[in-house]
Amino acid sequence: MKIYLSVDIEGVTGVTHWDETEKNKGDYSPFMEQMTKETKAACDGAINAGAKEIIIKDAHDSGRNINHNDLPQCTKLIRGWSGHPFSMVQDIDNTYDAAMFIGYHSCSHSDKNPLSHTMHPFSINYIKINGVYASEFLLHAYAAAYVGVPVVMVSGDEGLSEEVKIINSNIHTVSVKQGIGASTVSIHPEVAIDKIKKQAEVSLSNIKECKIKLPEKFIVEISYVNHVKAYRSSFYPGMKRISETEVVFETKDYLSVMSMIQFLVS
Repeated sequence: MKIYLSVDIEGVTGVTHWDETEKNKGDYSPFMEQMTKETKAACDGAINAGAKEIIIKDAHDSGRNINHNDLPQCTKLIRGWSGHPFSMVQDIDNTYDAAMFIGYHSCSHSDKNPLSHTMHPFSINYIKINGVYASEFLLHAYAAAYVGVPVVMVSGDEGLSEEVKIINSNIHTVSVKQGIGASTVSIHPEVAIDKIKKQAEVSLSNIKECKIKLPEKFIVEISYVNHVKAYRSSFYPGMKRISETEVVFETKDYLSVMSMIQFLVS
């Protein structure tokens, strides 16, 4: 089996404050290490289930967080950002049997994680797809589905796990923490590692049941913090401005959705 892993940090065990997610901050190092350990746990579980090749996208911030030396030798690590519109699942295609998302988090406009956001934490109020608040999980699960790859396992906060189950109840989830205001309540990091490893292994036994059917049409609404960005974005082909800070884009092609987000959400 060939498996794709996309890994973020705001849904990693214990991560509570932005200083714990930024390379130039003193609080960053232990949480980068936990990010790597949770990635390794997913790899180990996948290998136990028969995976022979695992491609990992370091999908947080600079894309240069995970320590590859701590991962199994059958892995390849994508560092940095190519500019591909699939973003956090860059280069995923139909040669993969399944995908897993590690360290993901609740969407912007959610109160389930103190670091809840979608794509850009400081310029976007929210993104909606067909009236539903979109998380980075949803955006990239749809991208995987676009090329026929099911997401079989997701780890992160409790709010995200609830969202995942609404999309497809067969997708395995690991909830490592609960967000309460600006705080988090996390399980022990070693317990999280064990749970992720076990669920990664089990999830590969029901790949077909985890498939997501793409909507026939996408109505994408973006709410910006700054009205200036909404005005500028309104000139993107097919985009309409519907208020001082909101724009809407409609298409039947999901690649067009991700391409639009690549250019307008920054």
